[in-house]
Amino acid sequence: MAGIDSTVPAPAHTVAPAAGTAPSAAPHPHHAPGALLQDRLAGWVSDLTTLHELTERLVRAGTLDAALEELLRAGAALVGARRGLVALEPADGRGPSTTVGYGLGRADLGHIETVPRSALPHGRILDGLPGGDDGVAEPDLFAEQGLDPRHREVAARLGYAASYALSLATDSAGRLGAVVWLYDEPAEPAERQRHLVGLYVRHAAEHLARLLELEHTRASMATMTEELLPSRLPRVAGVQLAARHRTCPSGGGDWYDALPLPDAALGLAVGSVTGSGPSAVAAMGRLRASLRAYAVMEGEDPVAVLSDLELLLRLTEPARSATALFGYCEPAVRRITLAGAGHSPPLLLGERRTEFVETSVSAPLGMLACWEAPSVEVQAEAGDTVLLYTDGLLHRTGDPTDRAFARLHAAAAGVPRALRRDPGAVADHVLRAVLPEGAQDADTSEDVVLLAARFD
Repeated sequence: MAGIDSTVPAPAHTVAPAAGTAPSAAPHPHHAPGALLQDRLAGWVSDLTTLHELTERLVRAGTLDAALEELLRAGAALVGARRGLVALEPADGRGPSTTVGYGLGRADLGHIETVPRSALPHGRILDGLPGGDDGVAEPDLFAEQGLDPRHREVAARLGYAASYALSLATDSAGRLGAVVWLYDEPAEPAERQRHLVGLYVRHAAEHLARLLELEHTRASMATMTEELLPSRLPRVAGVQLAARHRTCPSGGGDWYDALPLPDAALGLAVGSVTGSGPSAVAAMGRLRASLRAYAVMEGEDPVAVLSDLELLLRLTEPARSATALFGYCEPAVRRITLAGAGHSPPLLLGERRTEFVETSVSAPLGMLACWEAPSVEVQAEAGDTVLLYTDGLLHRTGDPTDRAFARLHAAAAGVPRALRRDPGAVADHVLRAVLPEGAQDADTSEDVVLLAARFD
């Protein structure tokens, strides 16, 4: 592997004994020089293979938490320790700051945190004190003069007697944190073990830096997306509203809206802009703002609203298309007039029915020279809930379209009666039932939007 020094010392695959123990026996004087060289080469090959396997496992850890756990596990194997912890504390201050343990429970980490930071080897590394970059070994804690009393107490309580700590840092990102492994008995890693774990930790730091940058990007995109969506839903007599939004890591173009209109009416909308990333999020913000303006001017005619939106999209962003669903809701008479452009039909959930609303098949906005499709009316009953959603809810299931629709229908039909009075509880139940475990937070390019409106 690149970076391996050809002057690596002779193999030593066990933890070195603490000072005061008998040295290992010297090589037999009658061993042939060729045999010694062969043994040394075999040791190098073994180390290279081990390091390659461990770094491959690390690269497959696609999340920050998984990478930290793999770092601790692999490092413990390399230095011959049983437990450890990694403290992530990026020097740029952008976070996240966290501590992850290996073989240590939450209470154990809590005890360690009560020790003064300057008394802990990884604490000294985090504070940038001299000597931390090459590793900090404490081969026999209880034999050290001047050991902090609290550190002595915690070490005795948790049953560790030695430690070895390394800095997590890269040339470009600077210090990211520190990792420390704990030994049950007085011990320290041998020279070869230090060399190998040092190479591994440097590689791990580069991988962690990339994952941290990805976390920062995701957080920024999520913040920008949330800022472009309603901060709170309006209160309108006769209807209760709830919305759920799961943005994809790269930032998607799905959106929703609910806005009061003249004559005690309410505009309900969901939509999706093609693509992902900052440009899609920005386009989503522009489209949603434009639809709000058209809804205020001519919301009672949803077809006109979407026609105006299609014309705007075609003139200002000819390379982009979008789907949209707009409904003019009259809570007093429990009626919604809907128009859709390439969007999935709403789902009506009532006491005696669970059915998709029959909307006309139409192209997405921006796909035709002139868009127009007839509107449909939905007559709800007291206690009915209308679910508007984006295609991301269906796509994240991983199922073919017909099976995804069937899954959504079954999820809505299976909402417990006790939850149906709360549209937020209905939305949460549907999300849990439709999406496979982990799919709500999966690394995907699909946003998920679910807007629920329950009529009193």
